[in-house]
Amino acid sequence: MTTPFTHQFRVRYAEVDPQAVVFNSRYLEYADLVITEFWRTIGLHFSGDDALEFHVVKAEVEYIQPIRLDELVEGRAFTSKIGNSSLTTQIELWGTGEAGRSEGAADLRARITLVNVHVDLASGKPLPIPAHARASLEKSLPSETANPAESN
Repeated sequence: MTTPFTHQFRVRYAEVDPQAVVFNSRYLEYADLVITEFWRTIGLHFSGDDALEFHVVKAEVEYIQPIRLDELVEGRAFTSKIGNSSLTTQIELWGTGEAGRSEGAADLRARITLVNVHVDLASGKPLPIPAHARASLEKSLPSETANPAESN
């Protein structure tokens, strides 16, 4: 992987608190938006015959700077680790610096780490990540990752 996946979105009124700053719980919604578009782009499906079921088992958010009402945000995502049934995705939320707004500078606003486990929906038990999904996800690993198939 040479560059992370990117997806842009605008902050809406319903996502901010009375100070016009994005409410903290919304950062995980943004992570979900970015990872959904990322996985769609690399060919992972969540409906139909080859649907995958991934559950979030760990989410960590590092808030760096506020994101504000009406800002254009760029989400960046890449897979950082693939285990037998789990995978770790790194997501960064960046201000784009749109329209010269001082609070909209092109800088890092948050880092989010998500650990997902592929599961059998009926039982909730972990399942190995299917070969076709693993192959798609491995393409987004940083090039310095030596052994992407670490067990978990």
